[in-house]
Amino acid sequence: MLVIRADSHLHTPMYFFLSHLSIVDICYSSVTVPKMLANLLATHKSISVSLCFTQMFFILLSGTCELSMLSAMAYDRYAAICSPLHYARTMNKRVCRQLVGGSWTIGLMYSLVNTVPVFKLQFCGSNKIGHFSCELPPLLAISCSGTFTNKIALLSSAVTLGIGTFLLTLVSYIHIIFTILRIRSAEGRRKTISTCSSHLIVVGLWYTAGFLQYMKPSSSSSVILDQVFSIQYSILTPMLNPIIYSLKNKEVKTALGRIFKQKIKFSTHVNRIQW
Repeated sequence: MLVIRADSHLHTPMYFFLSHLSIVDICYSSVTVPKMLANLLATHKSISVSLCFTQMFFILLSGTCELSMLSAMAYDRYAAICSPLHYARTMNKRVCRQLVGGSWTIGLMYSLVNTVPVFKLQFCGSNKIGHFSCELPPLLAISCSGTFTNKIALLSSAVTLGIGTFLLTLVSYIHIIFTILRIRSAEGRRKTISTCSSHLIVVGLWYTAGFLQYMKPSSSSSVILDQVFSIQYSILTPMLNPIIYSLKNKEVKTALGRIFKQKIKFSTHVNRIQW
């Protein structure tokens, strides 16, 4: 985020989306990791009801916003590769802000739809959650009141969100693939693929984990698998995103080099003046 902010060469739509994706990743990790680490060190592992519901709200908000943001980034890559001459007009500042604002709005609506009905549930039995964070399915599992409405709301909203974002990403990349196939030179194809390879890796991680999570067998091991997939969403993906987008991105590495050179020159100039 600091590199994108500091280097004017990175003030483009792709890096505008990337900076907001970084904000979402920070939010996602901050919601789950500190409490998880505290519980790992504590003998009595507990969380208050209000904090549990708050954590669940921000988990849903961050996850939904990230998925929507990745779809917006897929559309950005489609506009850049398939219509390069109209890219500046198509992805102007107003459109970029609308896409980012839409992603946050979708995340807010999704989290409200699934969090507000939980306040009406009663928890009169076991208060042990089979998870390291307060996520909605484990909470519904320990409720002693009817959860049919909650499950219908969760299923319908998740299916709508999943299909909508997946189709937008899929259609964008289908057009991108056909455009790449029409490029005659191998060097041109390689450069075009490199502009969207980082995004494709991150999207692949998200949808692969989601597919495996919903295709897992219904057995006692499913609780452990849920925890593994949750770790992938809340810890691994936010950790890998900046690595993937920086180590695989020549523009970011070049911008880092420019910033360090400027800092070294400035430091040398100050030292000379002081001497």
